[in-house]
Amino acid sequence: MTWALAAAVWISVALGLYLALSRDVLRCVLGLAVLGAGANLVLFSAGRIGSTQPPVVPLGESVLAGAANPLPQALVLTAIVIGFALMCFSLVLVLRLIERARTDDALALREAEPEPTDPVKPPLPTREADARAGSTA
Repeated sequence: MTWALAAAVWISVALGLYLALSRDVLRCVLGLAVLGAGANLVLFSAGRIGSTQPPVVPLGESVLAGAANPLPQALVLTAIVIGFALMCFSLVLVLRLIERARTDDALALREAEPEPTDPVKPPLPTREADARAGSTA
């Protein structure tokens, strides 16, 4: 069981990284969701997944002996809910970005950056501009 869980974590992290490093913006968002699922699997495996005893401390004892730890299970459940909400919000933002920019290529989206002469929102300075500003000062 441990090897199967380790393989599932490895596959989900590898697939998530592959998708997150894609040039397609929608694949990037889906890759981050798969990475989150891998993190949830790691957290879930920390709670003794092989135990069949319920996580209830018997009367007269103060320590939970061989039962599964309920804290990682509760944390994973919370992470799933938060991750789903974040995924829905991110998908809506990405779909709106694709609709507005008419492309889903991350490199083509750089054209949406402001012009160097834009008075409202000037672009971030480049290295050449930093070098020129440093030499004149």
